[in-house]
Amino acid sequence: MHVQLAQHDRDPLTGLPGYDAFLKDVEAASESAEISGRSVSIALVDIDEFGKVNAAIGKSAGDQAIAGLAQALVGFAGEDGRVYRYGGDAFTILFDGTEKERAFLRMENARKAFEGKQVAEGGKGSVRFPLTISVGVAALPDDGMKAPDLIRKCSEALYRAKVSGRNKVSLAREKKMVTKTTHYTQGQLEGLSRLAKREGLNEATLLREALDDLLRKRNS
Repeated sequence: MHVQLAQHDRDPLTGLPGYDAFLKDVEAASESAEISGRSVSIALVDIDEFGKVNAAIGKSAGDQAIAGLAQALVGFAGEDGRVYRYGGDAFTILFDGTEKERAFLRMENARKAFEGKQVAEGGKGSVRFPLTISVGVAALPDDGMKAPDLIRKCSEALYRAKVSGRNKVSLAREKKMVTKTTHYTQGQLEGLSRLAKREGLNEATLLREALDDLLRKRNS
């Protein structure tokens, strides 16, 4: 189930729908899947060590690398997949009606095809950077039944792919929860409570999502 997007709702660099469109579509797909019982898989993809590429050869060459990855992912998504620009050098793919194992194999093929064939080039002396990607994959109902759970598990899988060496595809998996005590201001707690009520989520889920976002940004 996809929302028809106006031209201004698309990312100007890649022409793809963006983050907001992805959230709407994955929410709609998860709600439909909960009724029908079919599988929904998502993949979160980004370019390894992209910050170094931008710093060494400039934003223009970095933009070319992002556009090249977008084009490659659209080709690998197939008829059952839709690609979105998640933000920066990160992309998501929504596989509506596709089981996790099939989505994993699709993304593993994409990773292998991208490795060594996509090169960012620019800067003084035409510096060349062979590019690789890391990918996280999660699916309904295996990794949860709600869109926020699916996105969180997918983000965790991408993080594991990054910290375990990059240039790989990782599946979501259940992880043992570790209690860690911290302290917040009264204003922070009140704001968190209001946000949780507005979004219909519990406060712990929102805190985990915020930490996932921080880890993704700092480890990209």
